[in-house]
Amino acid sequence: MKISLNYRLIILLALLCILGVREVALELRPSYLSSGMHLFAYVANAGDGTLAAIDLVKLAPVATISVGEEPVSVRSHPFRKEIWGLSAAGGYAWILDAPASRIVARIPLGSEPSSLDFSPDGTRAYAAVPGSGAVEAIECATRQVVARARTGGRPSQVRVSPDGKRIVVSDRERSEVFILDAATLSTLGAVPVAPDPGQIVILPDSSKAFVASSSTNEVSAVDLKRKELVANLVLGGKPDDMVLKPDGGELYITSGSAHGLLIVNTQTNEVADFFLLGMQPSTATLSDDGSTLYVSDLAAARVIPVAIVTRQTGGPISVGQGPQACQLTPGNDMLLVVDTLSDDLAVIRSRTGSLITLISTGSRPSDLAVKTF
Repeated sequence: MKISLNYRLIILLALLCILGVREVALELRPSYLSSGMHLFAYVANAGDGTLAAIDLVKLAPVATISVGEEPVSVRSHPFRKEIWGLSAAGGYAWILDAPASRIVARIPLGSEPSSLDFSPDGTRAYAAVPGSGAVEAIECATRQVVARARTGGRPSQVRVSPDGKRIVVSDRERSEVFILDAATLSTLGAVPVAPDPGQIVILPDSSKAFVASSSTNEVSAVDLKRKELVANLVLGGKPDDMVLKPDGGELYITSGSAHGLLIVNTQTNEVADFFLLGMQPSTATLSDDGSTLYVSDLAAARVIPVAIVTRQTGGPISVGQGPQACQLTPGNDMLLVVDTLSDDLAVIRSRTGSLITLISTGSRPSDLAVKTF
């Protein structure tokens, strides 16, 4: 028995498939990416000391790079085609050439480096090194340490003020915040704050810093110009993550122990609002326009979108097993969520709140950076 083939129908179906694939590719490709540009996510894997490079247009991993034990504080350089990070166990900063997907430098720092930040112009990087009780300044062009400051304790996090003039350092051992001159790293002041200070956020006008305690239900507000404590804000739970509104008017604090989100008025230094959010809200990221906050619920294995203006939550997005670090891509087209329990990266279409895919990373992914080049 002969089977008659309808070649016209076959050709038509093939063309429709090709057009369908093209439309999906165009939909996934962010509109701001011109031909030849790339959008990559870089996921640090604490379990195996690697960095997973993931093509976010093709939605596929392209390389796994060895960076050293316990990679932390992974950052995209603001102007260079580089990804920077720290090896906490190795005691150095590492630099990845993004287009080549290879390590081009390792810079010795000292024992247990934990935090990294860049100057606004991208000429310098600053690292907190708790094991050495120091803050180090690195010239990005030469990749050399050019200045060092001793705090006398265990500096936890380092942040550069938006005006580029000051370095703010939290020191857990001394329960103080150090304010340093960005050019020389000379100490401008030391301010006592709540116990075990960790995460820092600084207002856009560089006037004030908020510092979260790692062991108590407190956040300290510090006047950076007067170099004095303004207030210790008592919260309903221990702060887990802090995200600042782009205009600096509100500070959003997730608290797993309080099972919710606290909103602080940064001008009055008061808790202005609180609402229950989930089982264990941990980390968060905010859209560029400040309209939507995305919160990872570690215990419930989901991400919760929060409309900032109305203070209403959207439909939860199920991801992995233990979502933590999260970040939006430039243009806010995609939301990326690292899952430390299921060893993958969730890619979510932020406009619809739908999960696009889960991409395998490496063992115990812990931090995330995004780069366009």
